[in-house]
Amino acid sequence: MLDVDGTLVDSERDGHRVAFNLAFEEAGLPDCWDVELYGRLLAITGGARRLNAYFEEQGMARTEREELASRLHSRKTEIFTEMAARGEIDARPGVHDLLDELENAGVRLAVATTGSLKWVEPLLDRLFGLERFEAIVASDDAPERKPDPSAHQMTLERLRLKPSAAPAVEDSANGLRAAKSAGLACVVVVNDYTREQDFHHADLVIDGFGGPDAPAATLADPHRLDPPGRLDVDTLRCLAQSSGSYG
Repeated sequence: MLDVDGTLVDSERDGHRVAFNLAFEEAGLPDCWDVELYGRLLAITGGARRLNAYFEEQGMARTEREELASRLHSRKTEIFTEMAARGEIDARPGVHDLLDELENAGVRLAVATTGSLKWVEPLLDRLFGLERFEAIVASDDAPERKPDPSAHQMTLERLRLKPSAAPAVEDSANGLRAAKSAGLACVVVVNDYTREQDFHHADLVIDGFGGPDAPAATLADPHRLDPPGRLDVDTLRCLAQSSGSYG
């Protein structure tokens, strides 16, 4: 069960952030989210919620900020979707190899994301082909954002699988909490925005997807997997058997 933003694609800093800033510019607003500010705002899942929280920090009245956040988020989504369609959002290194390996081994692929289908499907289709994914659950289906486990739970229902058969791959503490609350084992593949977050409940934490000849650095490996730093079919099957929730 795969997350998208920050996991399959390194889309936050050079994708969503850029699209937000272009939406600000089009609206004639002076706001501009730099890399550091956007990293802080990522603690708030969901683009409209992120905008609303940001404008609240600026002292904007509730009615005004909710209307503005909704309007800006709609335009930002259009901009980001256009960027994805033009091929401006790339897969993280090693993702194509991993998906090929999983598919060739007969592993069923599914996506559980807080993004909207409006941009998730075009992005996945251009990079990987939609036909590879048996289920795609997005915010349109599960509006409660991670760390709420509803996206993972709905994906399990659509696949008709028990949690022990569907390990999750996430990039953030919110994604990890959501996966664990749904009873899934969870691999965290950190990125520049998330590497300092708390992942002590993760089943494996690695610094990238790596490859057969260039494993990623292993940041936490409570199961003492061999070889570490290589996310592959055998690793995911091993971790699935260790699945469990936490309080």
